[in-house]
Amino acid sequence: MKRFTRDEIAQHVARDIPEGAYVNLGIGLPTMVANHLDKSRDIFLHSENGLLGMGPAPAAGDEDEDLINAGKQSVTLLTGGSYFHHGDSFAMMRGGHLDFCVLGAFQVSSTGDLANWHTGAPDAIPAVGGAMDLAIGAKSVFVMMEHQTKSGESKVVAECTYPLTGIGCVNRIYTDLAVLDVTPQGLLVREMAEGLTLEELQSITGVPLLAS
Repeated sequence: MKRFTRDEIAQHVARDIPEGAYVNLGIGLPTMVANHLDKSRDIFLHSENGLLGMGPAPAAGDEDEDLINAGKQSVTLLTGGSYFHHGDSFAMMRGGHLDFCVLGAFQVSSTGDLANWHTGAPDAIPAVGGAMDLAIGAKSVFVMMEHQTKSGESKVVAECTYPLTGIGCVNRIYTDLAVLDVTPQGLLVREMAEGLTLEELQSITGVPLLAS
């Protein structure tokens, strides 16, 4: 079995974002999607700290310390891009103006519940940011994450045990093993890592899976 690399996961997400979409990329793994978007398509990247028209990461040495995303990473701004107030940015998020948001996660349930801001551990640092606003405000929510925890437990679960970010908000899950659609009937397998069978994927996933 050959797991998808982080770049390959990002490529899968980038492939599924259509022309003309307004998209927010969450902190962490989702930021990699910007580097894999097809330059021939007009896709408008939003960052909750007040950017629209964000481009890929700059080349080494070309960073502008005043031009960063919500995760404080250096980014670029495409021609026609704009800056605006943090409050206006959240109005875009909460007002349903984003077509997609791409978020990381600790857990996703089979019904699309999302837990991505706190593990509930006493020593964990909560990091909600704008995730709750994005999860509810965006028209579609994609999640990028590893399929299993470091101890081998499935991060795709029947019911989230960590504090929830949003209920029934996730539409598609991208992991290092598979791409899963959240449907009323359950999780539908759209794609699997090379050399992985549906039976093997099922054995390490916390919920029943549907074959496409």
